[in-house]
Amino acid sequence: MRESAGSIDTVGKMNRQLIGGRLLLQLLLNLSACVATPVTPSPPSHVAFDSVDFKNVLRWMPPANSSDVRYDVQWKIYGDAQWRDVGECQGIGERRCDLSGVTSDLREWYYARLRASSPSSKSSKSAWVLSPRFSPRWDTKFSWPLLNLNASEQGIVVRVKAPPTVAKKMQSSRLQASLVYNVYLLGDAGKEETFELPCCSGKIVVNKVKRKTKFCFQAQSVAQLQGHRSARGPTKCITTL
Repeated sequence: MRESAGSIDTVGKMNRQLIGGRLLLQLLLNLSACVATPVTPSPPSHVAFDSVDFKNVLRWMPPANSSDVRYDVQWKIYGDAQWRDVGECQGIGERRCDLSGVTSDLREWYYARLRASSPSSKSSKSAWVLSPRFSPRWDTKFSWPLLNLNASEQGIVVRVKAPPTVAKKMQSSRLQASLVYNVYLLGDAGKEETFELPCCSGKIVVNKVKRKTKFCFQAQSVAQLQGHRSARGPTKCITTL
């Protein structure tokens, strides 16, 4: 009887250990199910350069499946095999990256690419998305020139001046002759007179004017080779002496 009781105790102990092991395994499985698996973000979209006055900014739209992602940006010259990191645009949360410094040569064409990553898992990254090929020479758009008016006994002196970034670039390239400025003298009933000035600074004198009369002007940039026209700048007015 003592041996039988001992056998029963041994079997009971083994059963309890087996049940405990099953419970522990089930607990581990439940904990694993509760741990969130990192989700690989979708790639960003609409990746393209937006360039005004040679300020070359890459812009994009965020992926659809996440509002909290980080981005890595790389660039290269067209024809090169090697991609280079944009140092200040690694792991950023913004949806823009200024590449003006690395895409400043007007003779070159460039590419940029972009990927998204999850802040919760640095190893969870999307595929790279390539921008269209970009040329600062052909693809930049120009803003309207700065307009300055002065009244004198001879009439109205109208001066135009390019924004500083444009003037600097034009001085070191052959593009200066291709950029001109239209200056519009606004008249009554929608009538206007147009004057053309070369880039990047100059003046005209409007001398057939009445005394004590208000005259208003607008200015516009015209890139003849690229076929780009800026919007007209704000209206500026002056009253003659």
